Amino acid sequence: MSLVNAIMSRTITLIPGDGIGPEVAEAMVKVVDASGARIVWERVDAGVVALEKFGDPLPLAVIDSICRNKVAIKGPTGTPIGEGFNSVNVQLRKVFDLCLNLRPVRSLKGVKCLHDNIDLIVCRENIEELYSGEEHYTNDTHDEAFVIGRITRLGSERFFKLVFHYVEQMHRRKVSVFHKANILKLTNGLFLKVAKEFSVQYPHIVFEDRLVDSGSMQVVMNPSNFDVIATTNLFGDIDSDVFAGLAGGLGVAPGANIGNEYSIFEAVHGTAPDIAGQNKANPTALILSACMMLEHIGENKAARRIRVAVECVIAEGKNVTKDLNPSGVGTVEMANAIIERMDELADLEAEMCY
Repeated sequence: MSLVNAIMSRTITLIPGDGIGPEVAEAMVKVVDASGARIVWERVDAGVVALEKFGDPLPLAVIDSICRNKVAIKGPTGTPIGEGFNSVNVQLRKVFDLCLNLRPVRSLKGVKCLHDNIDLIVCRENIEELYSGEEHYTNDTHDEAFVIGRITRLGSERFFKLVFHYVEQMHRRKVSVFHKANILKLTNGLFLKVAKEFSVQYPHIVFEDRLVDSGSMQVVMNPSNFDVIATTNLFGDIDSDVFAGLAGGLGVAPGANIGNEYSIFEAVHGTAPDIAGQNKANPTALILSACMMLEHIGENKAARRIRVAVECVIAEGKNVTKDLNPSGVGTVEMANAIIERMDELADLEAEMCY
């Protein structure tokens, strides 16, 4: 990289992650580097691999890097179930106050979907409620436990401020708030009340609220009736995965965690240790997450170049991983095919300009 390009480049914190994380992260880096985006990567480890190296799943080096760079992208990190250390994802969201989780759900030609033309976004409140980690045993025998699902006006206001700003910025048309305020009248009731207060400030955006159970059923039946869905932490975690299933699963589902100062983009699928190191993992989710990251930092041309190439490669269905086509290729080969398609598209653009 020349000195001029280095001066103009943006440093991004890269957390490869565990299991298949390093493989999909390497594929993503190759694609982003080939897109023309002015990116310099600062690699740091978190999760199980960091625990093994440093005795800490979230070393201070990770926090320091994100503090410096403001933007990070990460592969999946492992979390023990029912014991062991707390989720690295949850810790990062709390440390950097990333109150908005964005999960686009789009159908892609070449990916088997339950519906055609799915295009919706789940906005999940990312810090409060049942994922705040406030749970305790009620006695010394540990045969009863409880959790505090805390929702505050301040947290809800910060969330909906970002939601409506994002909706307006992305030229979306409608916000549907999913809740359970009929039963959880104080917590979900407060969440809904704040949503309604913000909706008044955006009269050009259609606003509605639905009970999360019936609303989720309606999304599964007819997703075209929805545009942006905003909901609480637990409901958002469940719904974003369920709705991703409508559009082909977590292997093609990008994600982002947004705050006022910091942002972390991530593939939301698991670490898949059973296929780690075998060149089998689908890199699409992390590559599309990188597109969201590039748009976030103003690298819109590079993001579009990658996104179009990814969609073309998947639509062709030949140079894709075996989860998309049983006779497909490996992680590295799919990344290379995306890069080749980017080059072809660039040549076509040059000919059209000429």
